[in-house]
Amino acid sequence: MTRVLVLNCGSSSVKYRLFDVPPNAQAGAGAGTAAAAPGGAGEVAAPLVVATGVVEQIGERVPGAPRDHAEALAAVMSDLPLEGLTAVGHRVVHGGLTFTTPALVDDAVLAAIADLVPLAPLHNPANLAGIEVARALLPGTPQVAVFDTAFHRTLAPAASTYAIDAATAERYGIHRYGFHGTSHAIVSRRTAALLGRPLDEVNTITLHLGNGASACAVEGGRSVATSMGLSPLEGLVMGTRSGDLDPAIIFHLHRVAGMPFAEIDNLLNRRSGLTGLAGVNDMRTLLTRRAAGDRAAALAFDVYCRRIRSYVGAYYAELGRLDAITFTAGVGENAPAVRAAALTGLDRLGIAVDPARNDSPERGARVISPPEAPVAVCVVPTDEEWEIASQTLAVVAGPR
Repeated sequence: MTRVLVLNCGSSSVKYRLFDVPPNAQAGAGAGTAAAAPGGAGEVAAPLVVATGVVEQIGERVPGAPRDHAEALAAVMSDLPLEGLTAVGHRVVHGGLTFTTPALVDDAVLAAIADLVPLAPLHNPANLAGIEVARALLPGTPQVAVFDTAFHRTLAPAASTYAIDAATAERYGIHRYGFHGTSHAIVSRRTAALLGRPLDEVNTITLHLGNGASACAVEGGRSVATSMGLSPLEGLVMGTRSGDLDPAIIFHLHRVAGMPFAEIDNLLNRRSGLTGLAGVNDMRTLLTRRAAGDRAAALAFDVYCRRIRSYVGAYYAELGRLDAITFTAGVGENAPAVRAAALTGLDRLGIAVDPARNDSPERGARVISPPEAPVAVCVVPTDEEWEIASQTLAVVAGPR
């Protein structure tokens, strides 16, 4: 067994998972390689999860809460069995155009991540803090940065370029970067494995639906289009984020309502989406209220599903040929009503959901479309921590 620790440091939280990885899961475990994804046809045995958990409310003056990431990580690591630790993998939200693959952390990599803070001011500082503390607590243990944006660096210029003044875009790094890359990578691989087909032959639309949500068109294992852009605000309707909207709304609110830009930023990121439409960001609560006849909940549900359906249609056209649509993450894996409504009316495109399969209490990777449907509709649990661990091991192992 090889032991690897995965850390995901947020602004006020630390999520962690410690894996023991069997030897046959270590080789070739980078993004886009089917060998690294456990749990499907032709895949390797799953790693053993030794420990998992989350420390929340860091630095929020809650009695007993850690004062900072250093205190939180010190407490976590003191409780973990770290004997024989091979490496630490860190989730880093924004790699910009600098990082197209995972990176073994050194001072130059840390400086480059710091340079990207203006593109992810809410995320990269916390990610950096986690790396710096882990380096201090575990000197000599390799640290690897795995970037949410890296999977989407295969986007063609036409898919990643915004139609604004080119010099301005270049100067300020305005570009479609995309996010949830680790999830889209592992889920697209596991979809191919579920269908019993080589990854490079399968075209998939992956729908990562959680409190944050994004869609991705994956052609033979490569991201060719994705809904999030410069930031995680663009695209699908989310728990608290608006997703797509007319940019003139921002200027209208500033000019007519007198709202400062910081307040508009807060509105679009924290008081919009399902929260803005129905006052709740939990899909389970929204569905309960919708079933009871709540009109605001019903409208929020319809807006949410309509946006997904629009992206499915656009990405079908982008790919030209579609083999599968895969739902993942908290809502995607657990809300049959969302899956059915998001794909309703697409029968002529070969897309349909079988009601019995969709409503089944079964868990795990599965197909929920009717038998012999031209496009397989799948539910595949995501595992971003294992994707980070596998990419970390690939970096540490080096070229093979």
